[in-house]
Amino acid sequence: MNELELRCLKFAKDVRDFCRNLKQDVINRVYIQQVIRSSSSIGANYIEANEHLGKQDLLYRIRISRKEAKETIFRLELLIVEEAEQLNYLKQEVTELRKIFSAIINKLTASANA
Repeated sequence: MNELELRCLKFAKDVRDFCRNLKQDVINRVYIQQVIRSSSSIGANYIEANEHLGKQDLLYRIRISRKEAKETIFRLELLIVEEAEQLNYLKQEVTELRKIFSAIINKLTASANA
């Protein structure tokens, strides 16, 4: 695994562990499932992107990773939490991941247009 794959994996595990400690009510349960799904999809799609199935597939998968990061940011905001410190860390980390994927997309599209 490369460094970004490991970072995505750590983030997904951090989200999983964070969600284990949240209040399990009817509303939170739905958001917990969604945030776990989208947070783990970030890394899964990035791993798929690295399978070298062509530049278009790479760009497509990176875009999906960025989309999943955006969805994760949104869903983290919906969770009902009592302690905001860990939540703030997760939001910061996923925002950084989104920015990394945006930079990769910009670089790939710039090189395709060159």
